[in-house]
Parts: sequence; C-alpha cells; structure tokens
Amino acid sequence: MLLEKILKKSVLSLALVCAVPGMAMADIKIGFLGTLSGPSAANGRDQLDGFRLALDQLDGKLGGVKTEIVAEDDQMKPSVALTGVSRLLEREDVDAVVGLTFTHVLMALQPKIAETDVPFIGTISGPSPTAGALCKPNLFIMSWQSDAPAEAMGKYMQDKGVKTISTLTPNFVGGKDKISGLRNTYKGEIIDEIYTPLSQLDFSAELTQVALSDPEGVFMFYPGGLGVTFMRQYKQAGLAGKLPLYTANSIEGEDVDAMGEAVIGAYAADTWTPGISSEYSKQFVNAYREKYNRTPSAYAAFSYDAMMKLNAAVEALKGDVSDKKAFVKAIKTADFESVRGDFKFGNNNYPVQDYHIFEMVEGENGKPDWKLVQENVLKDHVDSYAAQCTMS
Repeated sequence: MLLEKILKKSVLSLALVCAVPGMAMADIKIGFLGTLSGPSAANGRDQLDGFRLALDQLDGKLGGVKTEIVAEDDQMKPSVALTGVSRLLEREDVDAVVGLTFTHVLMALQPKIAETDVPFIGTISGPSPTAGALCKPNLFIMSWQSDAPAEAMGKYMQDKGVKTISTLTPNFVGGKDKISGLRNTYKGEIIDEIYTPLSQLDFSAELTQVALSDPEGVFMFYPGGLGVTFMRQYKQAGLAGKLPLYTANSIEGEDVDAMGEAVIGAYAADTWTPGISSEYSKQFVNAYREKYNRTPSAYAAFSYDAMMKLNAAVEALKGDVSDKKAFVKAIKTADFESVRGDFKFGNNNYPVQDYHIFEMVEGENGKPDWKLVQENVLKDHVDSYAAQCTMS
C-alpha cells in the first residue's frame, strides 16, 4: 500500500514535468552532511539510510526529476563540517543540504546557512537558538527542538508524582537543552544535575553518586553508543529495576538490541518510535528492516519524512528548483504523509506535533520492544522558543 501511494505520486510528478513543452529539468542534487564516523556514527548512518530508503521508493526521483545524494562526513567536528558544507555548496552545487546530526556542529554552520538561499533540513539536532532568535527562512528541522522530548518526559513524571530525580547528560548544547526542557514541565526537585564529556564512556563515579542521593527516579540523555554504554552500566550498578529510568532520545533503533535486557523497564519520550501503531509507520519500519536488516531509529524516520517532504515540494514546483527562495517556500507549505501522523511547521520552521511515552518491554521475539503507555502527553506541541522567532 505504501509503495502504491508513492508510485501514484511519482506518476503524477512525471506528468507535471512532461506537461511543460520543451522544458528539460536539470537533475536534482541533495547534499548530506552528518556524522558518519566515530562513536556516534550510527546516528548519521541512520539519517543517511532513511533518506536513501525514501529516495529508493520514489524510484530515485524527487517530483519526477532524477535525484542524487552526495554525502559528507562531518566527523562531529565543526571545522570539518564547515569544509564539508563549503564543498557541497560550491563544488557540488547542491540544491539542498540535509542531515545535520549534532547541535554544536549545526550552531557552527549558522553563518554559512545565513549567506545562502539553499534550503537546509536537519533531522536530528534542534538547538534552541535556531528555534528562536537565530531562526532562518532556509533552515528547517524535521525532528524536534531539543527541549521538547524532555518536556514530554518532564510532564509525564510530574503527572506521575515523581518528587525527586537525578539527571545525567553529555556536556554540550543538546544536553543542556534537554535539562532546560525538563525544567519547563517537571516541578519536582533535581538532586543531582550531572554533565559528562561527550567522549566519556565510564559512568561508574556518576552512578555511585546517584545511588547515594537515592532519588525517586533518574532522567538521562545519552545518544548513540553512549546510551548503550550507560544503559549497561546502569544495570551493572544495580540501579535497573530499583530506580525508574526516564529517557529522551537515548533508546534508538539497533542500539536497543545492544542494550538487551538492561533497557527493559525504562521509559522513553518521543514523537515517533517503532511502537507507533499506524499502518503507514509499520510499513516504513518493515521496509527499513528489509533493506538494512536493523530496526530504524527516530532519526531514520525523520530523515525518511524529510525526503518525502522534499518530494512534495519539488512536485509543487513542477520539478524546477532553480529558484531557491521558491524552493524554500514550497518546503514550508507542501503537504506530505508523515510516519508520525499529523505534521506541520511552525513559524520558526520547527515541527508542531504530538509527543508520546513508551515503556521498554520484552517483545514476542524475546528482544526489547516499545510499548505505548501514554499517547499525546503533549498535543500539537509548539516549542518554547518559537515566540522569539520573528518569521511569520
């Protein structure tokens, strides 16, 4: 059914292109800039594979126009990202840039994004400044503003009556945004607010501190391989099953299999996980598993959505993306079907969407699975920084 819908759209797109006599559309080139090496390479790989799956299902075309993806690895380093984005814009002459894995890298790219009309679409990082005062017409975020999943979990914990917690996150913009978001909705006491270096893999000292503090729960955000390591050490420290673990953007895709039984009982907040029950979402999960032999993360799902959004925008422009301001406008307004259900951009080009709570349980195959325990803990949620953005 999913493939049938996509093929119908592709036929319509081709008809639109052919309806303009004598008009030959130039191929479309999409630049991917993301983290493809190092301890968090899985995040960037999921992004890139989500883009590729969508484009494969569109027969390699956006809006009926042959499309190529050119990938650059930013190595999670701002200096490398700046070189990579320059290469994509100047040498490759790409029509759009997608990916943008980590917040500190995206922040370093702000001057470069501001000096071009080429659209940039991020599918993981959503730093607060770019949702507020630094919002830009040509910068779109398909995932969430970084605070929002933590706001959803904070509300869940508040409603549940959790009075004291300890928090642990990496010491970077994304981690600090998570705690800022948590404080927006959770009004209990944070006994320990712990930040660790992005490169740290041994959490024994921090977990000992948490055990001594004896909170009613623990909130953590560690993406990628850091999350796997943390979850295993949480169990080894004897805290799993003793201190409820509440997370945001840390229990993702194939990492869940690596976490194993250590993840059972943990709670996750997000706008999409494989636990979403819609038929369209299930079709995406099955297609991703069949193609890549692993479970998609939210980052893969958001990237899949981004490519489908681009397809709708190119269709609206009848295949001609040469006018980048018109392309940007089409991306803002074009309708598409999202794996997460209702989706629209707010005034700041960040999503207005629903957030849910999932519990990790043992699945039918003995592996961890996502169980929806509260739908729409935040409904049609607008991020906390949208009012600071002067765009309409």
